Amino acid sequence: MENSFRSTGVPPGLEYLTQIDQILIHQKMELLEAITSFETKNRYVIKNSLGQEIYTAKEDSDCCTRNCCGPNRMFEMKIKDHSGQEVMHLVKPFRCTSCFWPCCLQEMEVQSPPSTTIGYVVQNWHPFKPKLSILGAAKETLLTIEGPFCACSCCGDVDFEVMGKDSDQPIGRISKQWSGLIKEAFTDSDNFGIQFPMDLDVKMKAVLMGACILIDFMFFERSGDSDQRCSVFG
Repeated sequence: MENSFRSTGVPPGLEYLTQIDQILIHQKMELLEAITSFETKNRYVIKNSLGQEIYTAKEDSDCCTRNCCGPNRMFEMKIKDHSGQEVMHLVKPFRCTSCFWPCCLQEMEVQSPPSTTIGYVVQNWHPFKPKLSILGAAKETLLTIEGPFCACSCCGDVDFEVMGKDSDQPIGRISKQWSGLIKEAFTDSDNFGIQFPMDLDVKMKAVLMGACILIDFMFFERSGDSDQRCSVFG
């Protein structure tokens, strides 16, 4: 693995990430949302490969924004450890996702500890494929993510490949995991898996967690009676 991926300082609360090469992110099912289609705050449980809880994440947004702006909405998200200490903070402004508006694409800022920026996730314009860049604190490109032409989860996983900055070969993967016909059809409660090299910089592991949540909003989040997006076309 290239030296540029190796950790150069671990933010407090993220020490455990140095020991793992896989993370599971499960979105909690909201009963009110499933029954009424009323958009509630997204909540996630972040686990290791054994299914043991590491962190929890909860969206901070207002009711009007969630139900009027849908998945494109602005929000902040607090990620906390077992003690309730906030170890990461995500900030997403209001943005478009359509390929027809390349000047206003999705992005997310990742902070750890809160108020200290460690990286960004930025959507790259492409006419038909989902592409994102993982940037460092100085907004230098460190990794890229490329998804399939059709990001529709239909009886199988949807993989987004994580590439090194100067490599054509995947070094990791973000996978939207198939959750079963009933859950997929009637809820937007999603399951994801993230794979990365063990010696990847811990800060970049954290930014990939942010990228996973952004991907969920971009392609797998429903709003009201609307269906999930399948591509950059909507």
